[in-house]
Amino acid sequence: MPSQKPNRTPLDRELAAELTLIAERGLSRRLRRIDGPQTAEVVLEGRTVLLLCSNNYLGLAGHPDLIAAAADATSRLGTSAVSSRLVSGHMSAHQELEDRLAGWKRQKRALLFSTGYQANIGVVSTLAGPGDVVISDELNHASIIDGCRLSRAEVLVYRHNDMDELADRLTRARGARRVLVVTEAVFSMDGDRAPLAEITELAKAHRAWLMVDEAHSAGVFGPRGAGLAAALGLEREIDIHMGTLGKALGSFGAYVAGPAELVDTLINKARSFIFTTGLPPSAAAAAMAALDVIEREPERATGLLERAGRLGRSLRSEGLVVGHLDSQILPVMVGEPELAVALADELLERGLYVAAIRPPTVPEGSSRLRLSLMATHSDEQIELAGREIAAAAHRLGVAKKAA
Repeated sequence: MPSQKPNRTPLDRELAAELTLIAERGLSRRLRRIDGPQTAEVVLEGRTVLLLCSNNYLGLAGHPDLIAAAADATSRLGTSAVSSRLVSGHMSAHQELEDRLAGWKRQKRALLFSTGYQANIGVVSTLAGPGDVVISDELNHASIIDGCRLSRAEVLVYRHNDMDELADRLTRARGARRVLVVTEAVFSMDGDRAPLAEITELAKAHRAWLMVDEAHSAGVFGPRGAGLAAALGLEREIDIHMGTLGKALGSFGAYVAGPAELVDTLINKARSFIFTTGLPPSAAAAAMAALDVIEREPERATGLLERAGRLGRSLRSEGLVVGHLDSQILPVMVGEPELAVALADELLERGLYVAAIRPPTVPEGSSRLRLSLMATHSDEQIELAGREIAAAAHRLGVAKKAA
């Protein structure tokens, strides 16, 4: 008797049901089209709005020096590396940028990755494996979490920035072949800073390696804009420095910097480096130009942080809960995802484009607006943002009237 084939729901119907459930939980997402460059104001789906959710922190993505460098590199070297760096894709633009990044970070070597996600999963899954322990802050980026999973090492998570719990996890990890501690420097969704001095001291005391993700601090903090580790004088104390080129540096890609042996190990073992096409030469050239601007114009970063602090204090005075004023990222805490979306929609009606951040990006019950400012926002635009956010929050009952 012929076996009966199981009834199978057509793909579109089954996925439509999943999407309905996502929407019912207030977690539905969609793409929004922007025309033109990522400046302080953008044209969003045909309407000019104030952009308050870009990671173009220093306003460099449209800087004429970066545009000229990218255009020149494209003219000289073409549009793409077209291959893995280990085949024919290692180009002069890559080598020049890696040398510059190593000097910028005060490290022996640097290695470019095509994205920050690839850098994090590549480092963690290369350096840790079965028999090893990775110790990770609970609010670390998804790319770090996925790197931990891919490593097949034991993963111990500690409460966010809790040094007592980190010490406990390090004690529990004794006897492991390798122990790797991983933290962000400035946390992407909360905007607060890791206590890097304390983390470094604990890692050294327990003979653990330390990896710091400077994706949201490189370019904004420290001498030469080299990041929070540089600001704290910890460049030589941290084993592995990771950062991105597509945020404050206004380009695309990522880097890992550290000892020469680290870079050679990644070249030989990191699958996310080996099996992908190298950065376009235009992106490498633009990042080189960005480093020039950052070192030449430190006032971009200082002005950015001053304006962020001013806006955060203004919103707090209006009764909003702003989690941290430690960086250019201001989390305006709302709670439930539906209310965060409603507030973001209200602000869009008022001409402000702000991102509503919901689970799984952040923990349940901590949905928020994530304000991310740019050095190119004017004082008038910051004041406008403060007024409109406060007005919308009061209308929706998100903010309490200040006493």
